Amino acid sequence: MKLARLGDGAEIFFTLQGEGVGVGAPAVFVRLSLCNLHCVWCDTDHTWNFQGTPWAHEKDSVPGYRKHRKDDVIIEKSAEQVAEIVRGFGCRRVVLTGGEPLLHEAELLVLMKLLRDDGKDWFFEMETNGSRMPNEETLAAIDQFNVSAKLRNSGVAETLRRKPEVLRGLAASGNAWFKFVVQVEEDISEILDLVEVTGLPMNRLILMPEGRTVEELDRIAGWLAGRCRDLGVRFSDRLHVRLWGDKRGV
Repeated sequence: MKLARLGDGAEIFFTLQGEGVGVGAPAVFVRLSLCNLHCVWCDTDHTWNFQGTPWAHEKDSVPGYRKHRKDDVIIEKSAEQVAEIVRGFGCRRVVLTGGEPLLHEAELLVLMKLLRDDGKDWFFEMETNGSRMPNEETLAAIDQFNVSAKLRNSGVAETLRRKPEVLRGLAASGNAWFKFVVQVEEDISEILDLVEVTGLPMNRLILMPEGRTVEELDRIAGWLAGRCRDLGVRFSDRLHVRLWGDKRGV
């Protein structure tokens, strides 16, 4: 499978979950490369913003930023190799993230089977963008889907990112949470419209401020927390940004 490269190896690391309903939980992250969406504020742009691609990113205006050379940011490993790395951390909560992990669905099913064959109590989270429906085997294998459905603020065309039938299917699984990245008040209206169209349960919604620095988060977090309270939905901060900043491998 194609994983994000970090240094000389794969971007597989032991940390605390920084977002969503499991925030603060120790977990091993396995970051897959490649994505079918290309959000302008994405903080893992090394998984898709490759040389020769046409997509824009807000870092384009940062001096020295360039699209990534694939060989510099992708590493290939077998499910067996990934399983061995994951076992080494001694933590049985695993977050499959990306990029878009469902682009590697068959290989991830092999990985989860290998780990569960150890006879230990593994817990698998999958972070997905809500534009692809997992197959039945994946729905059964994943303990928790962290669905980050994209809004207009992502810069992604609506035809690519807005998939009501997928969101309904994930909601029906009973183990999905739906997290939305919020920048401005208008984003709340868009979320509520999507809830009306899809029937997403309000008690499974999580709203999170967009930002890669504490200052950016703080500009949104205060008013967004109040809106979450009034709407009766969960608020999520970005714990890893507050603890370690905009870094990879944390």
